[in-house]
Amino acid sequence: MRIAITLAATLLAGAAHAAPLTYAQALDTAAANAPSLRAAALQVEAAKASAKAAGALPDPKLALGLDNFPVSGPPAGRFGADEMTMGRVGFSQDVPSAAKRQARIGRAEADIVTAGAEGAVEARQVRVATALAWIQLLYAQRKVAALDGVVAQLAPLWSAAPSGVASGRSRPAQALEAAQMRAALEDRRSEAVSELGRARAMLVRWTGDADPQAVGEAPDLDLAPANLRAAIDRNPVVLAKDAAARQAQADVALAKADKRPDWSWEVAYQRRDPMFGDMVSAGVSVSLPLWGKSRQDPMIAARAASAGRADAQREDARRALAAQLEADLADHVMHHDQWLRARDTLLPLAKQRAQLETAAYGAGTAGLPDVLTAFSGLADAQLTTLDREAAVAVDAARLTLTYGNDQ
Repeated sequence: MRIAITLAATLLAGAAHAAPLTYAQALDTAAANAPSLRAAALQVEAAKASAKAAGALPDPKLALGLDNFPVSGPPAGRFGADEMTMGRVGFSQDVPSAAKRQARIGRAEADIVTAGAEGAVEARQVRVATALAWIQLLYAQRKVAALDGVVAQLAPLWSAAPSGVASGRSRPAQALEAAQMRAALEDRRSEAVSELGRARAMLVRWTGDADPQAVGEAPDLDLAPANLRAAIDRNPVVLAKDAAARQAQADVALAKADKRPDWSWEVAYQRRDPMFGDMVSAGVSVSLPLWGKSRQDPMIAARAASAGRADAQREDARRALAAQLEADLADHVMHHDQWLRARDTLLPLAKQRAQLETAAYGAGTAGLPDVLTAFSGLADAQLTTLDREAAVAVDAARLTLTYGNDQ
């Protein structure tokens, strides 16, 4: 028990000294500090660096050798005894076909686009996670404050319960009801403090702030469904699938380029015994892709099938996003209606009941349990209203940041 009280006090004390963070500031801080976004940016840099070498020629080759050295007959094992013995220094260069080099450049460019698209997906995920953590922290703070307000209003009644029993105005069991009610409210407060701690821990993860405090208002709760639907085709998830399809098409081009012949050239200087004279050799080699039906064509067909698969996955991702958007919008409408009922009906009625029971208790026409029950209902109504408002704010942030455009 003492440990739990100490932990709750520590969390609240931390909130008193926490760094204030508005919703927009939380998103900006996460965008600047999230390690996953730094990793995504480095992946783009890596793809760009790799692309610089995509169309370059292979490294040249230096060859050293000894040609026509006799190993049998009268001149065996002797240099200079045969006019054809020579030391050789050669230089060669492989030259892939222009089509193959262009296809490699195209694949490298597709890799850059893919890295950027994956970074955009990660950036959106970070924004969504940060927004939800901030909203959950904000409403956890409000729930703690609401419960503190109810407890403060009930403070005079905690001391009134024993005196009521002593005066004969209340039954002994009613004093126990007051203690039970107080314990129940403290349990609710402990739950709210726990929610606060979890939300703060998640916000620390994304922003890097050691002890953030949510300040300001929640994001705008109004949505524009038509704009969200129109932005589906520009969603980072869909664009990432587009980039994957581009990679697959680049692989098709690479496979087709294998049907184009490569070539290489070489030159060599051959040193012989001075009595004979030196020689120079030069040559060109060309690959002959003669067995296309059994080697290149199957690979082209395989890459084309992979490209078709990537296109299908892109369409599947788009449809999944569109369906999830409609489902989330339906949930948002439900959450919004529930919040309005709690705010405009349930909470005012609970406040009115608490006021009436308090007045009746002061006039001697109601007992302490009636007042405690009314205030318990008020606490429930306040927490329900906050929970429902938080659900609407979470919907608004998630829908806007998940399905809207980056602007």
